[in-house]
Amino acid sequence: MSNKLLDKFGREINYIRLSVTEHCNYRCFYCRDDEHSPNCKREDILSYEDIQRIIKIFAELGVSKVRLTGGEPLLRRGIVKIAQLINNIDGIKDVPLSTNAHLLEKFADKLHKNGINRVNVSIDSITPDKFKEITRGGDVNEVIKGIDGAIAAGMHPIKINVVAMRGVNDDEIESMIDFAIEKGIDVRFIETMPIGSAGIENQSQYISERDILDRINKHLGAKLIKLTPSKTDGPANNFKIKGTNSTVGVISALSNHFCQTCNRVRITAKGDLILCLGQEDSISLKDAVRSNLSDNEIKQIIIDAIDKKPEKHEFNSSMDNISNRQMAEIGG
Repeated sequence: MSNKLLDKFGREINYIRLSVTEHCNYRCFYCRDDEHSPNCKREDILSYEDIQRIIKIFAELGVSKVRLTGGEPLLRRGIVKIAQLINNIDGIKDVPLSTNAHLLEKFADKLHKNGINRVNVSIDSITPDKFKEITRGGDVNEVIKGIDGAIAAGMHPIKINVVAMRGVNDDEIESMIDFAIEKGIDVRFIETMPIGSAGIENQSQYISERDILDRINKHLGAKLIKLTPSKTDGPANNFKIKGTNSTVGVISALSNHFCQTCNRVRITAKGDLILCLGQEDSISLKDAVRSNLSDNEIKQIIIDAIDKKPEKHEFNSSMDNISNRQMAEIGG
């Protein structure tokens, strides 16, 4: 059995986004419907043992990067233990975290000591009132404390992720860049995606990569140096900001498909393997690891599933049928 996980288009899958909880202490309006609340019991989500076995199997198939996501992963009881378990699996070389950072100041040092080498922070505004409105009650000052805690703990690189929304926070593109430069961290602007009814309803606020890059170029000009992505990098179009310790980038799921270089799959907190963010296809790995199947049999299930990974997402097509998903349930 090969130690490389290839789909039928020849793409090597070496990166997993692992959701450890559906719960979140924020309710960002583009991520979760007004009425939606997580509906899962403790037995519904992957246990420590489930996670350890699943990631070990993927590592034996060539996966080297596992990003912990949610919901808000820092709400998962035992998150430090999960980080340690994954970091100790042979073959896993990179264990970053995606978080809203509200609790990060408390956890940063312990997480770093247990294998979380770097962190992505979701922060869509640095204006307190606007941040509170977007997150439905969040406190941007706690998030900034969390970022500072990650810096103090030695995490690197630290990236802030900003969902750019017309008429909501597009007036802060320049100030978010300046904030990142001041902190010595990186910033990524993300196009809104039509996932779940919340995401679909907010597509009127969509800003394209081209428009975002125009704003970035006007603000920074000749200071931008194009970067070449590494093997396990995500899909951002990245630039080094000359004379600083920061980079800036744009993730463009709609206007500029990055599907041809897709190297990732997602595992939900309930153990579903999701092959593509823009497709409904999934398979239950929780059922597989809780059955009497051997590791080799589960490997074959994974290999067969990866063979069904689509060539590209269909966000702009009638083929797309993801309105019943919540972004908070699938790890972003």
